[in-house]
Amino acid sequence: MRVLFAGTPAVALPSLEALRAAGHEIVAVLTRPDAPLGRKRVLTPSPVAARAEELGLPVIKADKIDAGAAAAISAAGPDVAAIVAYGALIPESALSIPAHGWINLHFSLLPAWRGAAPVQHSIINGDEVTGASTFLLEKGLDTGPVYGTMTESIAASDTSEVLLQRLSHSGAVLLAQTIDGIAAGQISGVPQQGEITLAPKLTLEDGHVQWGDPALAINRRVRGVTTEPGAWTMLGGQRFKLGPVAMRADVTDLAPAQLRVEGKAVLVGTGSHAVELVEVQPAGKKMMKATDWARGLANKEDVVFE
Repeated sequence: MRVLFAGTPAVALPSLEALRAAGHEIVAVLTRPDAPLGRKRVLTPSPVAARAEELGLPVIKADKIDAGAAAAISAAGPDVAAIVAYGALIPESALSIPAHGWINLHFSLLPAWRGAAPVQHSIINGDEVTGASTFLLEKGLDTGPVYGTMTESIAASDTSEVLLQRLSHSGAVLLAQTIDGIAAGQISGVPQQGEITLAPKLTLEDGHVQWGDPALAINRRVRGVTTEPGAWTMLGGQRFKLGPVAMRADVTDLAPAQLRVEGKAVLVGTGSHAVELVEVQPAGKKMMKATDWARGLANKEDVVFE
């Protein structure tokens, strides 16, 4: 089948490779334009663009599908479009360009967590199981009929980055199977059923740790926002970044936000019991072990996060 592949970040790469391995012809790749990266702000192709160029595939770079991008897609003559984290909405006028429409790989069990950040919201919410869905794009946000799903357990240590990496590989298999089924005329989409939950894009404020919350809620939030947008608190009027924390149910005598160093453990009180900091990043410095940071503190017993 002639496939237009639309994707931008590295998590889309397993799907591109799976479709190629399944024998489908990638007639073009749609991705976001080059973006400035690093301190020198050097314009850099997206991971998908870089891989497509290595493979000698035609690349369409567009931050939205305007008349020019739509014409380029039409000229490629795709039978179907496969989309994985492209990063922009597909306008209704472009949905009918491929005969079999646009098949989206979404990293949740729809209709749960419709939106831009399903993996992050799933962890923050405390879900024990998530997964991925392939569905037909339509005018509504992630509302189209579903072709297939797969499930994935969420481990107690999973960050959104780690979980998304796993889902990107298992979901790639699901996407390739879906395109195979459409090509053979053997599958069709079914309407979504179940409770609808929304997963809007996270903001910096979503990473702000509230120490009065229970330790479990803090643990989930920190894991859910790692590595983007990142977890943080305030110390001395400056943002203080946090890596994933460990649960310390055995320590219950610390007030919320109060710091205490016990041997090699850096503890902080919460609304229930303490958590242990593993890695931290003070303002203007690199991420480091919490014990290394605490070693340089004076008056450790007086430290209270804001």
